[in-house]
Amino acid sequence: MFSEFWVLGPNHLMQDYPFDVRINQSSQVFVGVRNHMGSTSYYVIYAKFRNQTQPLPGALGSTPSPLPPLYEYHALIADEGTWEMPLTFSILRASRVDDSTLVSDISINDIVFSVNSSATWDSEDRGFNYQVFLELWLYNTTLMRFQYHNRFVAFWLNFTESLSESPV
Repeated sequence: MFSEFWVLGPNHLMQDYPFDVRINQSSQVFVGVRNHMGSTSYYVIYAKFRNQTQPLPGALGSTPSPLPPLYEYHALIADEGTWEMPLTFSILRASRVDDSTLVSDISINDIVFSVNSSATWDSEDRGFNYQVFLELWLYNTTLMRFQYHNRFVAFWLNFTESLSESPV
C-alpha cells in the first residue's frame, strides 16, 4: 500500500518547471496524489519554501522538514482515486545586496506569506537559489492525527537575473 505524489510543470508534464523567476511574475505547477492505500484516505499537503541551506525532510524520508508550512491542501481520496490541483506562486518582495538575496514575501494561491529567507551566491550552480517543496501527510485513524507520509516533491527557483543591487 502506498501513495503516489507528484508535481508537474504548467503543461501537466514533468518538464518546463518555473526556474528563472522574476519579482511579481506569476508561475504555476500542478500538485497531485494517487491513493493506493486500500481504502479512502485523508491527506494534507504542506507547501514550504527554503533557501539552499535550510533543511528538507530527513534523508530517509521519515521526518518532515522543521520549516513552517506556508500553504496547505486537504484531499479526501477514494482508493485508486487521483487528486490534482494547481499551485500558483509569485515572489512579491525581494532584495539583493552584494552576494546575497533576501526573499521577503511570497504569494501562494493568492495568499501572501512573509518568508524572510536569504540565499548566498552559489558559484557551482551560478545563482541565488531557493526551493518550493511539498510534503505529503496522511491521516492515521488509529492515532487520530496526521503523520508525515515519507514523501516530498520539490523544484528549484533562481532569482539571479531578476534582482538589482538595491531592494525591490
